[in-house]
Amino acid sequence: MSGDLAQGVPPPGDPLRGDRSSRLLGGGSGRSALRTNLIALGSAAVVFGALGLVIVNAPNWPAVQQAFFDGQVLADSLPELAQAFVVNIQLFLIAELLILPLALVVAVLRLLPGPAFFPARLFAVVYADLFRAVPGILVIALLGFGMPALGIPGIPSDPFVWGVIALVLLYSAYVSEVYRAGIQSVHPSQEAAARSLGLSRLQALRYVVIPQAVRRVIPPLLNDFIGLQKDTALVSVIGVVEVFRQAQIDEAATFNFTPYVGAALIFVVITVPLARFTDWLVARDRRRQLATAT
Repeated sequence: MSGDLAQGVPPPGDPLRGDRSSRLLGGGSGRSALRTNLIALGSAAVVFGALGLVIVNAPNWPAVQQAFFDGQVLADSLPELAQAFVVNIQLFLIAELLILPLALVVAVLRLLPGPAFFPARLFAVVYADLFRAVPGILVIALLGFGMPALGIPGIPSDPFVWGVIALVLLYSAYVSEVYRAGIQSVHPSQEAAARSLGLSRLQALRYVVIPQAVRRVIPPLLNDFIGLQKDTALVSVIGVVEVFRQAQIDEAATFNFTPYVGAALIFVVITVPLARFTDWLVARDRRRQLATAT
C-alpha cells in the first residue's frame, strides 16, 4: 500500500481508484446516460402508444381515417402541394431580405437620443406597437383587398406583392424589437471607447455596437423567421396560390381533407430542422458565454 501511495496510485477500495477506472473503461457515466435515454424512450413510447390506441379505438376513427389519412389522395396531391410550396419559399426569402434592413432602421430610430429626434422615435414606437397589435391576417386582408381597390395609377394589383408587403410590415415590427434588445445589451463602455478613438456616434453605432448586437440576436432572429415561414400561408386569404391554398383546391376537388395533412407535413419537414438548428445555435452561444465567464 505504501508503494502505491508513493507512486500516487490510490489503494484498492479507494473511491478515487474506482472513479479513475470507470472513466478509463467508459463505465459509470456512460451506462447511466444510456439507462436515462432508454427510460426516456420507453416512457415516450408508452405515452404515444396509449394515445394512439385511444385514437384508433374511437367510435368514428374509420371515418376520420378515410377523410384525413387517405393514402391515395395524399400521393396524388403531394406533387401539386410541393410545387405550390415554392411560392411560400419565394414569399419567405423576399420578405426576409426586406425585413432585416427595415427592422434595423426602425430599431436605430427608436434609440436615437435627444429632443431633435423625438419625431423619429415616436414614429418607430407607433410603427412597432401598431403592427404588433393587429393580427397578421387582418393586415394582409386590408392591404391585399384595400390598396388595389383605391385605383391609384401605379399601385400594383398582384396579390403576391401585397402579401410580401404585409409580411414585411408585420415582421419588421417584431424583428426591430429583437434588434433593439441586442443593441441595448451592448455595454455603454463599447460606444464610449469608440467615441474616445475619434469615431462619431453614427460611426460607433455602425462599426462597434451593431456588429456585436447582431451576433447576439441571431438565435431569436431565426425563431422569428421560423414564424415567418409558417405565416406565409396567411397570404392565401387574398388569393395567392401557395401550399395552403392549393390544399384547399385539392380538398374541394376530392371532397377529402387529406391534402391539408399533406400541407402540414411539408411545413413540418421544413420547419423542424430549422427549429433544431436554432436550438443548436442557442446552446453554442450559451457554451461560449460560460467559457468566457470562466
